Amino acid sequence: MGAPALAERRPTDAVRAHWFALPLLRALDGLGGPAGGVLDVRLDEGEFHVRTGVRTAGSAVYGDGPAARADARIVLDAEVCLALGSGESTFAEAVRDGLIEVSGEGPLAAELRGE
Repeated sequence: MGAPALAERRPTDAVRAHWFALPLLRALDGLGGPAGGVLDVRLDEGEFHVRTGVRTAGSAVYGDGPAARADARIVLDAEVCLALGSGESTFAEAVRDGLIEVSGEGPLAAELRGE
């Protein structure tokens, strides 16, 4: 896994936002129910999107840049994203502590906010 390398960055390292997708997906596992949804993610490093819920073989689980149509959007920093991926924090804890901003009106956004 490349997640540990993301935590050990030097100022001269190039980092792409979507490299954080797989660690974040581990923290989102089970959210959104079987149908899931599309979640736009914004980090200082850039934007990407992920698909929550049950995935079918051959379907994309993440993509670079914002989705054409997202069910919810989150804003967080890379350190929080890594803490989620490593299990140091849960998504609900990070939202409660104000470390993740969730926007959107649908069921996925409400679930991410803990409503």
